[in-house]
Amino acid sequence: MNELSHVNREGEASMVDVTGKPEVSRTATASGFIEMQAETIDLVNDNGIKKGDVLTVAKIAGISAAKKTSDLIPLCHPLSVSHISVDCVIKKKGILLRSTVKTSGKTGVEMEALCAVSVAALTLYDMCKAVDKTMVIGDVKLESKKKD
Repeated sequence: MNELSHVNREGEASMVDVTGKPEVSRTATASGFIEMQAETIDLVNDNGIKKGDVLTVAKIAGISAAKKTSDLIPLCHPLSVSHISVDCVIKKKGILLRSTVKTSGKTGVEMEALCAVSVAALTLYDMCKAVDKTMVIGDVKLESKKKD
């Protein structure tokens, strides 16, 4: 097992020093799922939720969250991202969320992709909670990361 990267020699939490790392193209993709009742899925699909266009608002919230990741997670580096996508795909038992984030930098964008998916799912939950008390957010995971 690798050593923890966010702990200094004294065992204290510390931001990783990336000063000497080269800037390279980096991409990360994360996904998650929110289970919903069939009736809720129909309302989302028909744009029948009273709070508005649920899928568009969730996408915008996810994009905003990716851009704010370093404000939310203390040891994440602030990054200049070059691309963020958040996709919401309606499935039989809920909505599949997928985010891809890209940058050219010294550190990866895994946390930004994960943050985007998580906040998009929370937004869906918030917008649909009046009609569905049984929703479950789960399966949030990093699908891939690469650097060129």
